[in-house]
Amino acid sequence: MTHPPMAPTTPLPIARETGELRAAITAWRAEGLRVGLVPTMGALHDGHLSLVRLALEKADRVVASVFVNPTQFGPTEDFAAYPREESSDATKLARAGANLLYTPAVETMYPEGFSTTVTVDGVSRGLCGDRRPGHFQGVATVVTKLLMRCLPDVAVFGEKDYQQLQVLKRLALDLDIPVEVLGAPIVRETDGLAMSSRNAYLSPEERDVAPTLNRTLRRVAADILGGADVSDCLEWGMGELLKGGFSSVDYLELRDATTLTPLDEAPEGEARLLVAAKLGKTRLIDNIAL
Repeated sequence: MTHPPMAPTTPLPIARETGELRAAITAWRAEGLRVGLVPTMGALHDGHLSLVRLALEKADRVVASVFVNPTQFGPTEDFAAYPREESSDATKLARAGANLLYTPAVETMYPEGFSTTVTVDGVSRGLCGDRRPGHFQGVATVVTKLLMRCLPDVAVFGEKDYQQLQVLKRLALDLDIPVEVLGAPIVRETDGLAMSSRNAYLSPEERDVAPTLNRTLRRVAADILGGADVSDCLEWGMGELLKGGFSSVDYLELRDATTLTPLDEAPEGEARLLVAAKLGKTRLIDNIAL
């Protein structure tokens, strides 16, 4: 399905309460329309907007949510500092063709007495799951709530957060939530850096170093596909990142594309090479398909 984007001057309707969201979706359903959902934490860039455009190919109306979810941030992470730019986000979403912005308050999402969490085992282990304890539980819980409030036909998430994408696919499958969970390709800057809201934290000097992440990832992938030893390639890649200016490397791993099982040799099927590394105070992640 294709739809022309809304004119830049058209205000995007905003729902802040669940009742407003459901009223809009009920009206669309009454017309026989398919509904798409694009959950975000705001501070939107072209990567987020590509999710909206993909959702518009699969649905007649698209809800984009903006909610900085406190339960997926660790105690030392950047919840308080995370950028909040509702007016700018609404303008960008309108231009991309979204039909409704859903922005619940924290107390609306987690009212007093809230005590239920959702945990997805297996694919949440290792990688960011080990480095950010509780993160995927927070993601799974809030996305479950968004899916149940919206009941979309399709929900779109970015492949940059690849482990998160697999967690959410597993969640929908295991809980019998009738939604198609789609991954959208990573959108990159011209120098290869994956677009991220946290890129704004980088100093000019760090921004110059940041593309080393993707260059190293592509070199490691090429060497593995060329028959080189996987462990040697991964060790070289981590060393290259540290030598190139990254302060630490959380992981550089080759995993099965669906189960995220670690692989120690070149894959026969689909695989993903995933990396997370610190540049100054900013944690960057990236991945590529093999």
